[in-house]
Amino acid sequence: MLPIISPKQLKEFSPENLIILDVQTGKDSYQNYLNQHLKNARFVDLEKDLAETNENAAFGGRHPLPKIQKFAETVARLGISEDSHVIIYDDKNGANAAARAWWMLKSFGLKNVQVLDGGIQAAQKEGLAFSSEVETFEKSEIITKEQWLLPVSSLEDVENKLTNDSATIVDVRDAYRYKGESEPIDLVAGHIPGAINIPFSENLGEDGNFLKPEVLREKYSKLLENKPEKLIIHCGSGVTACHTILALAYAGFEIPNLYVGSWSEWSRREEKEIAKEI
Repeated sequence: MLPIISPKQLKEFSPENLIILDVQTGKDSYQNYLNQHLKNARFVDLEKDLAETNENAAFGGRHPLPKIQKFAETVARLGISEDSHVIIYDDKNGANAAARAWWMLKSFGLKNVQVLDGGIQAAQKEGLAFSSEVETFEKSEIITKEQWLLPVSSLEDVENKLTNDSATIVDVRDAYRYKGESEPIDLVAGHIPGAINIPFSENLGEDGNFLKPEVLREKYSKLLENKPEKLIIHCGSGVTACHTILALAYAGFEIPNLYVGSWSEWSRREEKEIAKEI
């Protein structure tokens, strides 16, 4: 199963075990969901459901993963079981919380998880059914998991791999942030020394949809040519990095490591070197 589904495919897809998740973000995300969401969609909060509250981003970043037991409770509250087919959308072409939710559900061990190509905007253009009703649904039994199944990297792992030249560290933030021209979110501008920059926005075409799998495969094969095969993907806080991980999976590559702490962690460690290209 491909990790991306088009609005047209979703329109023609109606299994009994289908669960749709709305993960719009921003301070008014829940109100936006109440105003309009895909019919039967269940709201997921990036800050509360897909990340742990972190008082010191220097250790874990701005969006550290929640304990897996806590996420198991979230999965049960959303009515998701192991045989559910989950489709996720957001309001940023899957570039934000939808990709993060996909990564977490796959890492939790669920098999049938997809992101809606083009997000809520593409769903509107395709004429999918929307609702402003409060959705009701039953909880499911808690699924017990011991650990996340997809590979993650710590700050120390990133540093060691760079020292040994045994991994390619990919920074998916916009180029101006990577170069150190300015930093709109974190405290310091720049990038991890040795990391290469492939902005996540380059996974998308002009229409806001993901590039075709074969195009993505050719693109990344060229960009990563003659570089260490082991990949560690990071962004600002471990959210949009999942967009590139999703794109790589869509292109048929092995799912790479996610550095969850990302720039928000590295840049807050005063002892860590920071590179700039200005």
